[in-house]
Amino acid sequence: MKLAYRAYDRSGRLVNDSIDAESAAQATELLRRQGLFVSEIAEPRGATAGGSGGSSRHAFARRAGGRSGRLRDMSSFVRQLSILVSTGTPMVDAIASLEAQIGPGPWKSAVADIRLKLEQGSSLSAALEHHPSYFDAVARSLIAAGESGGQLDAMLRRLATLTRQQSKTRAMILGAMVYPTLLISVAGAVLLTMLLFVLPRFEGLFQNLGSPLPPTTQLLMDLSHLLRNDWYFALGLVVAVIAGARSWLGSERGRAASGTVLLKLPKFGKIVRSFLTARVLRVLGVLVEAKVPLLEALTLTRQAAGHRAYAELLERVEQRVTKGESVSATLDNTPLIDRNIVEAIRSGERSGAMGAVLLSLSDFLDEDNEVILKSLSSVIEPLILIVLGVVIGFVAVSMFLPLFDLASTTGGGAA
Repeated sequence: MKLAYRAYDRSGRLVNDSIDAESAAQATELLRRQGLFVSEIAEPRGATAGGSGGSSRHAFARRAGGRSGRLRDMSSFVRQLSILVSTGTPMVDAIASLEAQIGPGPWKSAVADIRLKLEQGSSLSAALEHHPSYFDAVARSLIAAGESGGQLDAMLRRLATLTRQQSKTRAMILGAMVYPTLLISVAGAVLLTMLLFVLPRFEGLFQNLGSPLPPTTQLLMDLSHLLRNDWYFALGLVVAVIAGARSWLGSERGRAASGTVLLKLPKFGKIVRSFLTARVLRVLGVLVEAKVPLLEALTLTRQAAGHRAYAELLERVEQRVTKGESVSATLDNTPLIDRNIVEAIRSGERSGAMGAVLLSLSDFLDEDNEVILKSLSSVIEPLILIVLGVVIGFVAVSMFLPLFDLASTTGGGAA
């Protein structure tokens, strides 16, 4: 059958023609042997399974990539790609080289799909649009700006710097949470062991005392009975609470409420604002430095803000900039951005170097946040140990309290 196609030759010239082939897949292969890279091919309805199978495989790769997209994969990819492109390696060859280094999985499928689309004549930014879970609007915009301005290697380096810093910040936050989480998990395991295995051994002894148990001991005995005899009820309650919390936090109202609470927490809220401010300033600074139009840069930054309050703030900035006002004028009366940062942005606007100022501010905030996070961790960890020690000590004392009462009574009677 005859299939119409659009393709590009090795010189980049567009070719519109038709070819006789049994399927789109066969036509694509025949054209590739002729040195043509297919961008579109008109396949009649009822096409063969081979053609639909290829499409299904790419759709599956896109869905799988969306579920398992990771910032670190994209960050590593962009860093290596920027090095290869800066050395003059053709884009298709550079991506093919990176693809060969990736193990099987959704990420390899995504990179393979990007390479295939480049071979078919798509631009890099257009190829990345099919994998938004890996390459967000900011990344695609930077690459598109690099392609249009002939500075793709420079834009890749800027994107690599941006993603590396985002990955570093995320790793730093997760690293600070590891030790406290481990402490709480170990303490929870110890507490359950005492309630399920240690306390029942004292139950017979407590019954032989013939006297009422102290309230704290009775409370622990009742809790131990519940966990041992009605464990399915306790487990169901825990699962229901976790599932409900996840569902609520995943909803629009839950995210808004939890985000508001985080910003208003004493001391901790200031740290959260500092991290979010650094993120917004870095993304906006990279976009402005890349010569992306300010309104478009504000829109992309709003999409990548990571918090509803900052997204709404950036939306207000967009509206006022559209009316001819400056960015700093909109940020003047918001509690989300510190006054000294606003003044620095105003100075950058006056000197025409706002992008460089924004990047410098984000670097300063990231360094400051790293120090604050380490200091906070050094304070929180002893506090967690103290609280857990008090809880476990309370359980231990409650277990032995009836024995102390018995010894006191016996001593008093002997006297």
